[in-house]
Amino acid sequence: MSLQDSRGRPLRDLRISITDRCNFRCTYCMPRENFGAEHEFLAKEEILSYEEMTKVVASLLPLGLSKVRITGGEPLLRRDLHVFIGLLRNLDPALDIALTTNGALLHRHAESLFQSGLSRVTVSLDAVEKDLFRSITDSKNTPEEIFKGIETAQRIGLPVKVNCVVKNGVNESQIVPLTQACIEHKIPVRFIEFMDVGTTNNWNLDSVVSGKEMRQILRNHFGPLEPLSAEHPSDVARLWRLVDGSTVGFIESVTKPFCGDCSRARLSAHGSMYTCLFSEQGFDLKGILRFGADRKEIAQVIQDIWTHREDRYSEQRAQLKEKRQPVEMSFIGG
Repeated sequence: MSLQDSRGRPLRDLRISITDRCNFRCTYCMPRENFGAEHEFLAKEEILSYEEMTKVVASLLPLGLSKVRITGGEPLLRRDLHVFIGLLRNLDPALDIALTTNGALLHRHAESLFQSGLSRVTVSLDAVEKDLFRSITDSKNTPEEIFKGIETAQRIGLPVKVNCVVKNGVNESQIVPLTQACIEHKIPVRFIEFMDVGTTNNWNLDSVVSGKEMRQILRNHFGPLEPLSAEHPSDVARLWRLVDGSTVGFIESVTKPFCGDCSRARLSAHGSMYTCLFSEQGFDLKGILRFGADRKEIAQVIQDIWTHREDRYSEQRAQLKEKRQPVEMSFIGG
């Protein structure tokens, strides 16, 4: 059975935020002035257990779910993540199980995650120059530590790609050196237009470096780029090939919205389902989970939510005038 929303979009991809905590304070996601020492994170009892999250995934597999991405916050901060990976893998040997991480702890956990059934990992890395990296992440970590985790994953056979959010006046200077570093490490890299997710990142259109502008920066250094066809309509990254055969991707939610092919739902750490990255409110699933709902009952609730889904915020962004209060990225993942 294929579950479709009001615009004919299937639910193929579930992104699960397993924690709202992070060891970085990136300025576009969890700026310290909003997520400092006094910020109250979710209490342990408010967060879904691995078993509860697994039950949601199990309920969606008969409806066409084929991919789960584990996010945060920083998911590697949650204990025994490999146990959750194992629970998901036991549901379906063919399920695509991905992880998004800032990479600072990847070298410690890559092997146990891979052995438990993780399919691949995406590392968020916005600069290769140390001082700039530390400024963006508001941390004492270094790019070298992130690449150490990447190299550990590669060594054991865990596929890796890198995502980079590009913000005007901040890190567009890193597009070329990061691409070069990824070529040297044989890692695909994806550049992401800075998006207006949440309310704490001071987003405005002037802060966006468009995919077109990024490609011109790369052309000026590497030469011609050749566009490649997408493997699947719901792929958010559009790929281009460099002269040496390497590929670079661009996620252009601002200048080239892809709402029409979006097949992603999001489950927050505290058990709400969101039907769009830019949602202002979610739908509570924790309540029915903790009242003992079985898989069929959970599936029916999600089916009712999804079939009424009409989200296409990125397509409507320019026309919307009222002030919005979308959920923070650190709460539902990217």
